[in-house]
Amino acid sequence: MTNKFNTKNYDYLIVGAGPFGMIFAYEAAKRGKKSLVIEKRPYIAGNMHTHTEHGITVHDFGAHIFHTDNKEVWDYIRRFASFNGYQNQVVANYKGTLYNLPFNMNTFYQMWGTKTPDEAKAKIESQKQVALKDLGDKQPSNLEEQAISLIGTDIYEKLIKGYTEKQWGRPATELPAFIIKRLPVRFIYDNNYFNHRYQGIPVGGYTQIFEQMLSEADGLVDVLTDTDFFDHKEELLAEFPRVLYTGMIDQFFDYKFGELEYRSLRFEHELIDSENYQGNAVINYTDAQTPYTRVMEWKHFDGLADEGKTIITREYPQEWNRSKEAYYPVNNDKNTQIYKQYAKEARQNHPEIIFGGRLGKYRYFDMDQVFNDALNTVREEFNVPESFNFAHDVTK
Repeated sequence: MTNKFNTKNYDYLIVGAGPFGMIFAYEAAKRGKKSLVIEKRPYIAGNMHTHTEHGITVHDFGAHIFHTDNKEVWDYIRRFASFNGYQNQVVANYKGTLYNLPFNMNTFYQMWGTKTPDEAKAKIESQKQVALKDLGDKQPSNLEEQAISLIGTDIYEKLIKGYTEKQWGRPATELPAFIIKRLPVRFIYDNNYFNHRYQGIPVGGYTQIFEQMLSEADGLVDVLTDTDFFDHKEELLAEFPRVLYTGMIDQFFDYKFGELEYRSLRFEHELIDSENYQGNAVINYTDAQTPYTRVMEWKHFDGLADEGKTIITREYPQEWNRSKEAYYPVNNDKNTQIYKQYAKEARQNHPEIIFGGRLGKYRYFDMDQVFNDALNTVREEFNVPESFNFAHDVTK
């Protein structure tokens, strides 16, 4: 590696060419700093990577819909690509019966025939009273109790339980209650999955955003793909005085405090000779028997495609091991305590290394949160005032 690049010419080593690393490299370049980005995959953009075939933009690692209330982040990302007005309107398939998501008046009508908010609330309340009568004034202690307290037993059993247990590989009674708080519940007729002011998908996909960042970096960012940091770890850490690391924090420390738990995913892509396979961008399969959690049909995300072809992707959750990609941290009490030991080790003994991203911080991030956290890291690293708006800074 050091034969390919003279490491003395760089200010930063950035491990990982996902959004966190690429944003930091781009913003560092605008401040005159040069970075070497190394990435074990053969491409940039991380799990936001997209490609186009038959005129269809495929999200290689599951559906990525950008949604946020953060205007700075929204304006920032739209500097690099044009966005359409896509809104995610998910359909749930439970043993062949279809329901609208998120949980709203359409869902309640499909489930019970209720037509007004008061009727729906009364139905949910009656189910809660029966199912949670032994809970009393205590707060829900697991996902099952939390879900029923929000939405009642019918919707929990048909639309949450099987899907969630497939996704996490654990009984709902063993999952923390906070997970289910991410699901919206609405007493209006509204199938828009995300309750955010700004929503959309970049026309042409996400990869172009990071390619544009590289183009604007004026030669101050070099990227080396197909390169595993851990094949060169000691050499690189000795060469670089400042490192941004976005991989798994427990792997960085050789799992010295124990192995953190993650969930992984497997994707099956299929090209089909059809104009329209399922009639919707995303259909969730919420029964326990169907092995995949959802099917995405990509032409419905942007309406652009060759005639007569469509591409679908089935998403299969799976247990993580060291041979698989880590997607979701399992943020239960056990893992939280392990992570705190790694975070303390990083603070006390490695002040020269910035740990960032969902794996470096062992935290679930939506895309807008990754962008915001990366920009806040730039603020801290380069003493950028809080009042500074990155979206309005167009200097190179």
